[in-house]
Amino acid sequence: MQKEYSGKPVFGGIAIGRITIYRRKDSVVKREKVTDVEAEVQRYHKASDEAKEQLQQLHDKALKEVGEANAAVFEVHQMMLDDLDYQESVENIIRTQNVNAEFAVATTGDNFSEMFANMDDDYMRGRAADVKDISNRVVGILSGAGASGFTATEPSILLADDLAPSETVQLDKSLVLSFVTRFGSTNSHTAILARTMNIPALIGVDFSEDDVEGHMGIVDGYEGRFIIDPDDEVLAEYQQKKAKEEEKQRLLQELKGKPNITKDGHEINVYANIGSVKDVADVLANDAGGIGLFRSEFLYLGCDDYPSEEDQFKAYKTVAENMAGKKVVIRTLDIGADKQVDYFHLDHEDNPAMGFRAIRICLKRPDIFKTQLRALYRASFYGNISIMFPMIISVDEVRKIKEIIAEVKAELDEEQLPYKDCEIGVMIETPAAVWMSEELAKEVDFFSIGTNDLTQYTLACDRQNPNLEDFADTHHPAVLREIEYTIKNGHKGGAWVGICGELGADTTLTETFLRMGVDELSVSPSRVLSVRNVIRNTDLSK
Repeated sequence: MQKEYSGKPVFGGIAIGRITIYRRKDSVVKREKVTDVEAEVQRYHKASDEAKEQLQQLHDKALKEVGEANAAVFEVHQMMLDDLDYQESVENIIRTQNVNAEFAVATTGDNFSEMFANMDDDYMRGRAADVKDISNRVVGILSGAGASGFTATEPSILLADDLAPSETVQLDKSLVLSFVTRFGSTNSHTAILARTMNIPALIGVDFSEDDVEGHMGIVDGYEGRFIIDPDDEVLAEYQQKKAKEEEKQRLLQELKGKPNITKDGHEINVYANIGSVKDVADVLANDAGGIGLFRSEFLYLGCDDYPSEEDQFKAYKTVAENMAGKKVVIRTLDIGADKQVDYFHLDHEDNPAMGFRAIRICLKRPDIFKTQLRALYRASFYGNISIMFPMIISVDEVRKIKEIIAEVKAELDEEQLPYKDCEIGVMIETPAAVWMSEELAKEVDFFSIGTNDLTQYTLACDRQNPNLEDFADTHHPAVLREIEYTIKNGHKGGAWVGICGELGADTTLTETFLRMGVDELSVSPSRVLSVRNVIRNTDLSK
């Protein structure tokens, strides 16, 4: 009998297939007395070493499949296993209570998880789930429990309460048609992975089926529908929709190599957003005209210390060379808020989204900033690099940036290191930048409107808070007016203007942005051809 549930879509598309439930094998950890405590301690260390080997394998797999920033979590987990406080707690419980290693690890995991969960710092609270994850891994090895997971042998719709990063990386992606989860947010790891894999996904689906394993299911990632055991009529309807979607994708591929020109002859650049060097392959495969946003913070998130000038130079140079003269807009360090890095030693903030982040860190810690700028300018010699600065609120900030750039160029000249002059631009992602855009345009070569943060700050809606998703209206008239005002002022001051936030890929607004006069849209690589299709079917003369 057909049943239907609703959820929040995190990536569009239609999936039809058998349902597989992600089952976790929760080990029941029993407290057992042991006579040889030192042998038990050694048993714990052996299991811990095996867990670290598994995590290294997961890190390497994630690096290839989802990029360096998403793989960094497994390095964190390895470091947590090496934490002396954690190790000493396990050993102490074994030795003082004469108990088995499984019980000592599980108890330590519970204690540390509770400790982290009760901390004031958001980043530390986030570690609660991590310490539980590593403890469960070690307990599983000690107890010989089989792996949790996904047992499908054919491409299937995966149902789960939610998925941890370690679980998503272990999935055989060729067997996943779609994700459907009870929990999570549009910024959860599952949602990010779905967008990376280009498959439909729903979150917040309150399904209560315990016996749907192997049943037929339909996921509608456009309308947020999850249908179990569809009747013949509904199944036929969705098979037809899916066939049309596949035909649409085939037709989009025919747009490769064609210009982004409207019917009345207006041309616009369509670039791609990337988060790591490895994403360049997707940029080229989807025929983007350039890179409109290269999030350089992945270099910092993937390290346990500040990345060297040489490491950064190699990454930027590789991207510039691979893009073979096409524009590469690299955003300088955007750490802070939801992107915390331990070795930066940032203080706890009650409101980190409006705190010490991005360009504010760079201007207060110019040693870090100059290292990145030196790497960027050195790499500029090998391609067409533009440099973009995030979280700008004033002309004074831009002038300070220019002074530091002048110092960097003087150093490179003195060292006889080659470089090119780069276009410089600013992100327009605060209302302050919007209302100062006329003055800012006289200082820079371009603007890139970051609609994610601009929406957050304009509407006073924390974009990390799933409870506010109904209030964070990206089509809000205030946001659209800010975009139009910025484009107008950018052009008045001689700056070209692009959009690099999520709205850039919203094809329901593409014509609106074209009529506003935007010069460039930068979207995820998989959305380039969809945006090109809308542009080529738009007539601005009407």
